[in-house]
Amino acid sequence: MQKLTIPGYSVKDLETLLNTNPDYLVGMRIMALIQIKRGMSSRQLEDLYYKSHSRFCVWVKNFNEKGIDGLKNRSKSGRKPMLSEDQRAELSNVLQNNRPENFGFNSAVWNGPLIMEYIKKTYGIEYRKAQIYNILKSLDFTFQKARGKYPEADPVKQAEFIESLKKTSGRT
Repeated sequence: MQKLTIPGYSVKDLETLLNTNPDYLVGMRIMALIQIKRGMSSRQLEDLYYKSHSRFCVWVKNFNEKGIDGLKNRSKSGRKPMLSEDQRAELSNVLQNNRPENFGFNSAVWNGPLIMEYIKKTYGIEYRKAQIYNILKSLDFTFQKARGKYPEADPVKQAEFIESLKKTSGRT
């Protein structure tokens, strides 16, 4: 008899596929409930499903109370955002279409501290710097690191300077 193989996927890859797809996740939980209904104990199912005894107890309880909806993952609530959706949309628009100079800041580009100050002045809401970057990420902004370019710089003199550094550092 030929041994079955699954090339191109590790066990971890398959587990990730199962655990990230809501339909597969519910299906796996239903299969566990079927096996419990057939007489298997939750302790016997632990090794098969890589879940704890208490997890099966929760699935059974939730299924008995809510049916199939009890087997679905609930959305994570988290803290209510301080900026409303309208304010977030307005902030996104301001960041895309305006420079900080337009709002009295002494800078040509937006950065975390300036955005913190803008939000505080405009909406009366104070954030910490780390949260500002989370907000920017949720608005689909990406971090851009500026590199200074000096139009008045002489490329020939720069090359000579770099050469002189190489000679004094012992590298050629």
